[in-house]
Amino acid sequence: MSNTLDRSANQLMRALRGDLSPGEFAASVRRAAREIGEHVSCDARYVGRIESGEIRCPNYAYERVFRHMFPGSSLQELGFAPRREVRHPERRRPPGGEPPRPGAPFEIHEENDDVHRRTFLAGGPVAVTTALGLDHPAAAEVPLGTRVGAADAHRVEAAVRDIRLLDDAHGADALFDRAGQALRRAYQLLNCGSYSAQVEQRLQAAAGELAISVGWLAHDSGRLVEARSFYAEALATARMANDAPLEAHSFCNSAFLARDAGRPREAVRAAQAARQAADGLGSARLRSLLAMREAGGWALLQDRSACERSIGTARQHFEAGPSDADPEWMSFYGEAELLGLESQCWSALSVWDLATDRARRAIALQQPHFVRNRALYTAELAHDQLGRGELAAAAESGCQVVSLFGEVRSTRIRDMVAGTVSRLRPHQSVPEVAEFVQRYDAALAG
Repeated sequence: MSNTLDRSANQLMRALRGDLSPGEFAASVRRAAREIGEHVSCDARYVGRIESGEIRCPNYAYERVFRHMFPGSSLQELGFAPRREVRHPERRRPPGGEPPRPGAPFEIHEENDDVHRRTFLAGGPVAVTTALGLDHPAAAEVPLGTRVGAADAHRVEAAVRDIRLLDDAHGADALFDRAGQALRRAYQLLNCGSYSAQVEQRLQAAAGELAISVGWLAHDSGRLVEARSFYAEALATARMANDAPLEAHSFCNSAFLARDAGRPREAVRAAQAARQAADGLGSARLRSLLAMREAGGWALLQDRSACERSIGTARQHFEAGPSDADPEWMSFYGEAELLGLESQCWSALSVWDLATDRARRAIALQQPHFVRNRALYTAELAHDQLGRGELAAAAESGCQVVSLFGEVRSTRIRDMVAGTVSRLRPHQSVPEVAEFVQRYDAALAG
């Protein structure tokens, strides 16, 4: 096999796709990534960019996945350019030729994606700014009529993925303001830019998903009114673009927000609207999550029968397994999340034995990189143990959450722990409780 160094189509990867659609092939890439413990966000657009030659060399994460899928094949044997040619395009400039246009090698952004992710996962707001491209001159105001291309759409899509990864690890508080800047930039591109129909479609979908991501950050950091506004903005974008997946996602998050804001009937209605939008999407896992969103509303309404029916429906859809139709944003929704949401339902119904059992199982099953969710389930467990009157056990669980305060910046989780502390303060004659209260107060003081 051979490969050229220009931007011609990658016929080799197209041949390897065979009869699979781009979406089906993207799903097989994601499955292969899970087999080796790698995380990639492959979709049909990414496959198209590979086959068109737009991505001349994948990043290291994708390289590992492709080598796993096609054992014994080098990057060049898969139709890609050598990495050194992509990293240093000036080395292949013909004598007297023009230097590369600044920012033009789109694949260099791809090459650095996994580096950026590893950097900002260990960093703070400054690292976030860099990862989302907000330290770049392009982050300035967008003049009317500015030409917007595929690279701009890619930056918005990458911002969505980066925000999700960072939130999984650290929670929302340190990220919300920076992510809001990225969202404003995305809508400036949409409203002021000049672009092709294909770029417009990508920008609308990415801007809507980014609005949902920023809405979730607002939700998790206690800004519930702002979160509702961002979700409404995403829903409006979905309706204008006739984008059913984005509409389902908007209603899904709106249902969760309504439950946390004490509007249970709105939570039920939003979950049902999400289910209607998702009817033709073919994802059983999405239907499972939406059933759990509805269950959360019924639990808050103290309708145990309706809640149990929704939980049963969620479990039935979940057991159908993952599919190629599952949205990319649902990577968090595994067995642990299902159990965590069920625990919250039983807790709202004051069925403490079931709530405690589900919270424990959720913690045991949670993948290590979902640090925020592990803290959330442990905070839920402390609350449920307290509901059972297990003061020492609740305090021990609370201590585990406090130990994660340095990593996880989530107002929502801290508020849960604060509620547990408040109820335990009068019981500091119990040694475990005294230690928990002391550690909590020290963490706040620090």
